[in-house]
Amino acid sequence: MAAFHEAVALPDLAPEPPVRSAASKFVRRHPLIVIGGSILSIFVLAAIFAPYAFTVDPNTISPANRLAAPSAGHWLGTDMLGRDLYSRIIYGSRVSLIVGLSVAFLSAIVGMLVGTISGFISWLDPIIMRIMDGMMAIPQLLLAIAMMALTGPSVQNVIIAITLPEVPRVARLSRSVVLSLRRQTYVEAAMAAGSRLPKILFRHILPNALPPMLVQLSYICASAMIVEAILSFIGAGAPPTIPSWGNIMAEGKQLWQVKPYLVLFPAMFLSVVILAVNLLGDGLRDALDSRS
Repeated sequence: MAAFHEAVALPDLAPEPPVRSAASKFVRRHPLIVIGGSILSIFVLAAIFAPYAFTVDPNTISPANRLAAPSAGHWLGTDMLGRDLYSRIIYGSRVSLIVGLSVAFLSAIVGMLVGTISGFISWLDPIIMRIMDGMMAIPQLLLAIAMMALTGPSVQNVIIAITLPEVPRVARLSRSVVLSLRRQTYVEAAMAAGSRLPKILFRHILPNALPPMLVQLSYICASAMIVEAILSFIGAGAPPTIPSWGNIMAEGKQLWQVKPYLVLFPAMFLSVVILAVNLLGDGLRDALDSRS
């Protein structure tokens, strides 16, 4: 019997480490969050550490190297002024990410504030909602172009111009969540107990309104980056001196048939980032859905 135990090796039944087990379980349950978050993290790190990502000055002009094809010296080629296209695209990711994240953050603050006030103060609700309906009646891109025509091209003005059309969407979502939460028993009990409005908002309303807001803000971030690229492409966004994906595509559109990579490469980078943000939003929607 002892010889039998020596001949047959028992399998290793050592438990998997808790951290590794939790990480693998999270990856299996939420693959969209992992994939989208990983891709987005790569672009964020590339934007932050752009000077150290094998880049050169994106505005350095080299007439001798103009319209050079992709090579070992210029990974994605050069534009009509001899500027390194790879460096301009990496630096251009800063503009898109700053605009997308800033618009999502600002629209969340303003929209949630407006929606919460509208949901809690009954006599203000019709007035605020009619103003929001009037703003939503104007197409987002048209309103952004009008704002840029009044304020002039700059990244700060682009953020403001894109944030204004997004505020009504966040406000209406926030209002609907607040109206549903006001009827919950624990909120009515807190109001009956004499709790102040700020305490009710920060303790009971905002924590429960955060999950749908996060999903909505991920889509707003993606939409803002697309609108910023469109504004820059038509000359109403960031100044031409600032490399952005929209500016790069606008500069290369005249040579599209001869040098298609001038438009193709920045468009591909923009598409991948938008895809990553949308995957992250879909993953958050599934993860935060109480029915799943």
